[in-house]
Amino acid sequence: MRCILDATHAESGAQADTRGLKCSAKLLCLTASSTVITKTASDLCLRMAFADNIVDIWTHYLGQNSLLQPLWDNLRLNYRDYVRSPLFPVVLTVSSYFIFCIPFLVCDIMGDRWPWVQRFKIQPSQRPTASTLLHCAGVTLYNHLFLVLPASVAQWLWRPPADLPDQAPNLQELTVGVIGNLLLFDFQYFIWHLLHHRIRWLYVTFHAIHHKYSSPFALATQCLGGWELITVGFWTTLNPVILKSHLLTTWSFMVVHVYVSVEDHCGYDFPWSTSRLIPFGIYGGPSKHDVHHQKPSTNFAPHFSHWDKIFGTHADFSFCNAIK
Repeated sequence: MRCILDATHAESGAQADTRGLKCSAKLLCLTASSTVITKTASDLCLRMAFADNIVDIWTHYLGQNSLLQPLWDNLRLNYRDYVRSPLFPVVLTVSSYFIFCIPFLVCDIMGDRWPWVQRFKIQPSQRPTASTLLHCAGVTLYNHLFLVLPASVAQWLWRPPADLPDQAPNLQELTVGVIGNLLLFDFQYFIWHLLHHRIRWLYVTFHAIHHKYSSPFALATQCLGGWELITVGFWTTLNPVILKSHLLTTWSFMVVHVYVSVEDHCGYDFPWSTSRLIPFGIYGGPSKHDVHHQKPSTNFAPHFSHWDKIFGTHADFSFCNAIK
């Protein structure tokens, strides 16, 4: 009997220990769950704070306190005399032009040694020679030294230095301003370009030099006659005044305009070309301007496609051989 009681007590003790272990396990699970919940809540709070910061930053971009303000303050306070000079836009555009030309020039020079680049060449059988590169570079330097620079110096003498506003544009204003200037220039040059192809005297006298090469390349962008260069420079300078653009917007437009002009003439249709980044075929790009140099009665607009589509001069294909 005593043995039975001892066994019963031992069994009861084992059950009690088991219940204790179960309770401890449950307590540990609850503690772990609480830790997980606390960590999840902490992560959620951090993410919400990050989202609030993003909203604040975005509001900062589009609001009155532009994130461009530190850049603008640095320019107007530390480089005031330089950026107020009428020569500053000339230096900015000329330096940008040659900088943007360099990568495409390297691609042309490397040729078949870079087959992964040459597969994007619009006219693979046509490459600029050393003489054509030197010719275009010489025409560009001549025009800027003997036309653009004297005009800028003359402007410096009669025009007072530009006023620098305290407030920088926000990103929305800058973006809309750049696009607006590009669209206005696109219309102006389309009309000018169309007339200089339809009127034989204008073409032979002023524009023919630009069509010396049926396969364009980067340095051919500003291989222009003096009259055309002055006209382009006049519109590039006047349009921001017409649209009342901020100086920072004006300079951004000039740099973007130089880049897309070089890209249009580069002779390569890369996956990252502007025409491939802008949807719905509203932007022409290098392939369509290449068609213009092969078939000069098409694609007169310098950047966008809508004017050529409206006037029936749009060509959305390329040619294997140049058509004169």
